[in-house]
Amino acid sequence: MFEKAIEAIIDSSLDSSVYVGCDSVRFKKKGKWFARYATVVVLHHATRNGGSIFSNVEVQPDYGNIKVRMMNEVMYASAAALEVVDWLEGRTMEIHLDINPNPKHKSNVALKEALSYVMGMNQIQAKVKPDSWAASHVSDHCARLKSLVA
Repeated sequence: MFEKAIEAIIDSSLDSSVYVGCDSVRFKKKGKWFARYATVVVLHHATRNGGSIFSNVEVQPDYGNIKVRMMNEVMYASAAALEVVDWLEGRTMEIHLDINPNPKHKSNVALKEALSYVMGMNQIQAKVKPDSWAASHVSDHCARLKSLVA
């Protein structure tokens, strides 16, 4: 799924960084609810010289359960990280989750499970808001671009 990202990582300098994230947007079509999930791999060239964004967008039925949707985002981000991790060769990688640690926000219902899932699958500590820009901004932008999905 992220073959071009892997090629770019291989061709990048060893001081580049990789950031992975996922966000979703709910929408209604023909009376049914769906979620558009946008997963991104961001390659920050030499960790100072701009970056490249690689995205994958999928649409799934949505049944209104916020915790399930948050965990789907975590699953997509974690899977993307697993796809690129073997090609890092020492480069830094972060997994960003669009989950707010403040209990006032709905996404908080999945915080503990999400952090545990990423740790179990990827053996790294995921970043959450406000430090999760790859999910909160880059993936969010891709999820809102309706033209990416027919």
